[in-house]
Amino acid sequence: MNLGIQNKYALVCGSTAGIGKATATILAEEGVNVTLLARNEEKLKAVLVSLPNPEKHSYLVADFSNPVDLKQLVEKSIAENHGFHIVINNTGGPRSGNLLDATLAQFEETFTMHLKCNHVLAQATIPFMKSQCFGRIVNVISTSVKEPIPGLGVSNTIRGAVANWSKTLADEVAAFGITVNNVLPGFTETERLNEIIKIKASIENRSFDEMAEIMKHYTPAKRFAKPEETANAIVFLASEKASYINGINVPVDGGRTKSL
Repeated sequence: MNLGIQNKYALVCGSTAGIGKATATILAEEGVNVTLLARNEEKLKAVLVSLPNPEKHSYLVADFSNPVDLKQLVEKSIAENHGFHIVINNTGGPRSGNLLDATLAQFEETFTMHLKCNHVLAQATIPFMKSQCFGRIVNVISTSVKEPIPGLGVSNTIRGAVANWSKTLADEVAAFGITVNNVLPGFTETERLNEIIKIKASIENRSFDEMAEIMKHYTPAKRFAKPEETANAIVFLASEKASYINGINVPVDGGRTKSL
């Protein structure tokens, strides 16, 4: 299938590992000009040279703890180079823990990294999308927006806020040919999942491998997802073919989420 995004420009956040890296790679394979964005420059360089036709792509070094600096960096890049037709919002999840144990600082930090940064990126990139009558914003969040996950109190709370922000934005920009959608990964083979497995294994006094097998059986597919499987859904939503899909939450979880 021709996704209709060849030679478009995409900004992919959190693109040095896991789902973000897989998404950047698939977009590059589709002929998209990719700008990687993350905080570790050495890792960004390594991903850049691994992409098809690396000379077509670029990277930006940014820390999501400071949305003002992030917005200025992206606006400067747009002014000096080009705008972005596609934005993939993807940021590592907050620390695990019960809701009542969470500090106000944890909420503030997570709100900044996930919602404030999404918002300033939208403000920086949507004017160009409007001028092109084409735009795709895909937020990588969590199945917790449909079913809160035990032990992820702060994450459940802030992910829900991001989902509602996304839905509101989708309504505001739809008339300009811009869509805003959320992909909700399930258990995906990433560093984040390994962290969760280790925590659960410690709590239940099990080995890492034993806990991983138990968690695989939470899912009807009886396995974890590959990052590329989640990335495929992201790239489709970023494509021309998904032009009438807007404001939705798409679980990519092997059937684990029980809600409709």
